[in-house]
Amino acid sequence: MELKAVVFSIPFGVIFVVLGLFVNLLQAICFLTIRPLSKSTYRKINGTIASLLWLDHIWLLEWWAGLKVKLYTDLETYRLMGEEHALLMPNHMCDADILIGFLLAQRLGCLRSALMVMKKSAKFLPIFGWTSWFLGFVFLNRSWEKDESNLKRSLQGLKDFPMPFWLTIFAEGTRMTPDKLSEAQKFAASRKLPIPKNVLIPRTKGFVTAVKNLRSFVPAVYDVTLAVPEGHSTPSLHTMMERKSTMVKIHIKRYPMKDLPQSDEAIAQWCRDRIPCWTSFGLRVPSVTKKFMTLVDLLWHCLLIAAAAI
Repeated sequence: MELKAVVFSIPFGVIFVVLGLFVNLLQAICFLTIRPLSKSTYRKINGTIASLLWLDHIWLLEWWAGLKVKLYTDLETYRLMGEEHALLMPNHMCDADILIGFLLAQRLGCLRSALMVMKKSAKFLPIFGWTSWFLGFVFLNRSWEKDESNLKRSLQGLKDFPMPFWLTIFAEGTRMTPDKLSEAQKFAASRKLPIPKNVLIPRTKGFVTAVKNLRSFVPAVYDVTLAVPEGHSTPSLHTMMERKSTMVKIHIKRYPMKDLPQSDEAIAQWCRDRIPCWTSFGLRVPSVTKKFMTLVDLLWHCLLIAAAAI
């Protein structure tokens, strides 16, 4: 790691730890005092508290690393994003995908209610994992016998969520690497499936369960494709620390939940059909601008900029 990345990582690490522990303390207090009285109020307050930590990550992406994001979608989808419950199924391109998802959620006004399905081990990560647990992220063991009932229960628990939420599920199940892509291509060839070029073969059980349990109260599935333009490097936590700017293109296609198939196998096939990488992007919205900036967002951005200048 270059010297400038090491120098920056020290103060950023201090800010992250201090802020993270403060956020976790507030979350714990709210969990013990507010949640027993009103789960809805707890979720609203907890989301606002957690967004302080996520804004720290977004600042790293946007202000420090200079990440540029171009969003491609139709105008009707753009209008609905952040205004409705949605199940998101993005490809898992790099270790910064989650942070890019937070950035997009912030721009579209639903950072407080951005939820994810993650592997259980992430729950025990200091600060990030604890924050995610308090928020109600869904954690899986990667053993379907253990996960099925937990996943169904967690999904049904979102029925009374008080704000429009995004629930992200990485259908590929793991982050793409050259070795994993090679294995996926061999598997596809052996099963006479389309050979993937930039994504992995999806694991559909989780997605099928999500669709069946969310169908009654979540109006849409967002098929999200992340891609890095030719000539740009794939973002990572390491390159962000080194302030290596890059660009990510995001294509979002909205599918009404009511239009998805009914049977398990048909839903699984629908998921597999969405996986092939987009060779061209559709209509680009003018800019990925936030629908509104709260006072908390504004004050926190000012604080981080001031800290970076010291």
